[in-house]
Amino acid sequence: MRSRPSSKDKPGDVADWAFEVRATSQAPVEVVWPLIGEAARWREWSFLTRSGLDREGEPAPDGVGAIRRFTTLGMGSREEVVAWEPPHHLGYVILTGFPVRNYRGDVVLAADGDRTTLTWSSSFDTKIPGTGRLMHEVLFFIIRRFAVGVVRAADTARSRAPDD
Repeated sequence: MRSRPSSKDKPGDVADWAFEVRATSQAPVEVVWPLIGEAARWREWSFLTRSGLDREGEPAPDGVGAIRRFTTLGMGSREEVVAWEPPHHLGYVILTGFPVRNYRGDVVLAADGDRTTLTWSSSFDTKIPGTGRLMHEVLFFIIRRFAVGVVRAADTARSRAPDD
C-alpha cells in the first residue's frame, strides 16, 4: 500500500496518510538488524551526518524509551523507540523535526532463508492543512532511501564476511 488519503469519519487510530516500503537484502537478519536497531550506526549507511541517542532506552542503549536524534545538513529529527523486538521489529514515533502529527514507523525484518525482507511502514496525520500529499512524498522518498541504504550496507557487509 502506498498511501491512504484522509477520511473525515476515520475510526480510532487510523492515520490520514500511510505508506509501506519493501526491500530485500541478501544478508541474514542478524546482519541487517544492528544497522537498523542501533541508532549510532545509521550514519554508516545513510545520508545522515549524525546519528545517536539523546536518552537510552530499555534494554540499554537502544530499546523502548530511547530518544534517537538524526541530523543531516543541520536539520534533523528526534524519535522515540516504542517497540523493540530484536532482531525483527523496531517501532518509533517522531517527536520533532517534521511538520506532521502522530507519525509512527515500524521496521519489520523477516528471514527468508539466508536473505532478509525489510518492510518499513509509516503513518501520520498532517499538522498543516493542505500539506498531506507533499509530506507523504517527502517521507516516502526519505524512507525509500533509508531502505535502499540499509540493504546496500547489509549486502556489502555480507559479501565481506569470511565464509564459515
